[in-house]
Amino acid sequence: MDSRILKVKIKGDSMWPTFNDGDVIACEQYDEQSVSVGDLVVFTHPFKNGITCVKRVKSLSEKGYFVEGDNPDPLASEDSHNFGLVSKEAVFAYKKE
Repeated sequence: MDSRILKVKIKGDSMWPTFNDGDVIACEQYDEQSVSVGDLVVFTHPFKNGITCVKRVKSLSEKGYFVEGDNPDPLASEDSHNFGLVSKEAVFAYKKE
C-alpha cells in the first residue's frame, strides 16, 4: 500500500450516516494539498491532547477550516461549532469526497 495512505478508524457517531462507528477509511497524508469544501480532514483536537478527529470541511479561510460532523443531530458532533476553526497545522490527513 502507498506510504502516503493512512488508515483511520471512525470512533463514535459524529460522521453517521456516511460512516459508522468502527469503519476504517483510507486517507492521504496532508502536506498542504488543496483541500476543498466537502472533503474530510483528520486532525488533532484543538483542546484535547491525544484525540484525533475526522470531520467534513464546510468552509475554508486563510486561518483554517470550519468543520462539521455528518450527523444531523447537532449534539452528536464536537466540531467547529464547539472549538472554532481547525488550523491547517493541526491537519495530518485528508480524503477527497
